Amino acid sequence: MKIRSYDTIVIGTGAAGYATACRLKEQKIDVAIVTEGVMCGTSRNTGSDKQTYYKLALAGDRPDSVRTMAQNLFDGGCVDGDTALCEAALSARCFLNLCELGVPFPTNRYGEYVGYQTDHDLYGRATSAGPLTSQMMTEVLQKQAEHLEIRVFDGYYAVRILKNGERVCGVLCVKDGELCAFRCANLVLATGGPAGIYADSVYPICHTGSSGLAIQAGATMQNLSLWQYGLASVAPRWNVSGTYMQVLPRFVSVDEQGREHDFLWEAFEDCYEGLSLVFLKGYQWPFDPKKAEHGSSQIDLLIHRERVEKKRRVYLDFTKNPFDLEFSKLSEEACSYLKQADADFGTPIQRLAKMNTPAIELYKGKGVDLSREYLEIALCAQHCNGGVAVDAWWQTSVKGLFAVGECAGTHGISRPGGSALNAGQVGALRIAQYLSKHSNEPTSEELFSEIVSNINIPLSTSEQEAIRVAQRRMSDCAAAVRDSDQIKAYLQETLAKLNCAKDPKYRDVLLTQAAVLTAMVNPISDPNCVQEVTMTEHGFCVSVRPVRPIPEADPCFETVWRGYREHQNVF
Repeated sequence: MKIRSYDTIVIGTGAAGYATACRLKEQKIDVAIVTEGVMCGTSRNTGSDKQTYYKLALAGDRPDSVRTMAQNLFDGGCVDGDTALCEAALSARCFLNLCELGVPFPTNRYGEYVGYQTDHDLYGRATSAGPLTSQMMTEVLQKQAEHLEIRVFDGYYAVRILKNGERVCGVLCVKDGELCAFRCANLVLATGGPAGIYADSVYPICHTGSSGLAIQAGATMQNLSLWQYGLASVAPRWNVSGTYMQVLPRFVSVDEQGREHDFLWEAFEDCYEGLSLVFLKGYQWPFDPKKAEHGSSQIDLLIHRERVEKKRRVYLDFTKNPFDLEFSKLSEEACSYLKQADADFGTPIQRLAKMNTPAIELYKGKGVDLSREYLEIALCAQHCNGGVAVDAWWQTSVKGLFAVGECAGTHGISRPGGSALNAGQVGALRIAQYLSKHSNEPTSEELFSEIVSNINIPLSTSEQEAIRVAQRRMSDCAAAVRDSDQIKAYLQETLAKLNCAKDPKYRDVLLTQAAVLTAMVNPISDPNCVQEVTMTEHGFCVSVRPVRPIPEADPCFETVWRGYREHQNVF
């Protein structure tokens, strides 16, 4: 078996993976990247009408501060205060690094990085480089990695984290049907969210995630029941948030006989009330149980009912209005917004062309002409707000194992839109800062070879049909709408399937589903707590702990300065 050795291996070539590798290389750390596919991943292949990046406000006269931003992140619920403070404190530095690398975030003529308000945001901290913000981030970070001459091993699928006792010593991969290994002192998971566990998903098809790696390695997972679901198109998979909703498209379902139904208006006595809620879905895009009875998430549930209960396909129609519109009858918020945007006229597609032409071109580039075609949609899994538990340096409970990007569980219940992109860049920097001051000794070549020789991983043929069945079952019982009895039953089924699954990808799906279902079976409702799930030799262990508070600030500059000079601030 081929064995290669590096100080640190990063798994993943998304925005977080490349950022981590670049930060490590800049610290003179011997690093390489391992990836199943350079062109795969969520950050390279997803977006929205104008994909949001969340950071400290850098424009206007509205007061903002690091501590205020940290408190806002912390108040989202089930969030640790130390990671929230890190994400706030380093947001400007990481954002400006992306700007310097070439991501075209817009400024006004005086250089202010203008912002807007996103979901769960009161300070206008959001910004965007357009529908493909995360793709642009990935591309410029990839160029930086190439400039730094970071080696990328493409086509290597990681199947097992290797440990020497309680710490990481390497990772086992499959390349062209053969096993190979990487020996390393530190391993960074930048594998994205557990995209492969759901059928109704806005994650790109080329990205499935590898959370099972951390689970099988015994890393503590946290808040796995906390997901973000929202409306998305089915083909292509893409968020229909923001302007796609604010232009007030027509919603239509089609039954098995091909008959169309304007189902949305059957649920509202006042059609304008329903249409105003559609408008709110623009920036209240994530499904929110608090908005399910009287708020904008009624729209999500109505669509779910059409698809799951009535077995109808649901579409957005931008070619004509839902009915003969009088804009003055909309809510004040919707009416004034459209008026200010000079979009209180015409059809949805005409309003979309006025407000956000790139949103039309994006779908056209993917083979869908919104001016002529219906767009099929569903209520989809979009982001896991939980993941691998990490400390303030993004290190997991396994020594030498780090997690960054969406696979790290730092987000909690209600994250502001775009905060995940910021968290990935911040986590990358924190890992590099830590490892620059804490060198770990790699396992000897002889011992590593012995550890590798004792690993037995079957490399069977693909079990794609079994994966599809598992994904469909998960979406039907354990997504935005959850049935506790079905969740318990499917958890038992999943654990049973694990005993006979051979395909590494199928096992990853089942392992991750089992951990997520375990979390859902044992839900917590206290936002001041974090739920943890750990896989042991006896099964899954569930526990609850208080959130770590926001650390208090040290008021003395000289004390902080001395600690910084003496490297006492990195521990």
